[in-house]
Amino acid sequence: MGDKAIMALAAALAVAVPALATAYAQARIGSAGMSTLAEKPETSGKIIVLEAIPETMVILGFVVAIMIIMKMA
Repeated sequence: MGDKAIMALAAALAVAVPALATAYAQARIGSAGMSTLAEKPETSGKIIVLEAIPETMVILGFVVAIMIIMKMA
């Protein structure tokens, strides 16, 4: 396997692994958030923030993938 193939695989994994972890986390947070909103509707702002926090993992993974791809060129 060549250097470019390994770097391409690393870039793909840099996005894929955090995306799967984020999907799992958001599913858990979303179901717990809906339960909380049913009991206390005033917590909607906090639930939205908690739902958005895991997305930073994907954004950072995307940045790392771009950095890897830029090194390939």
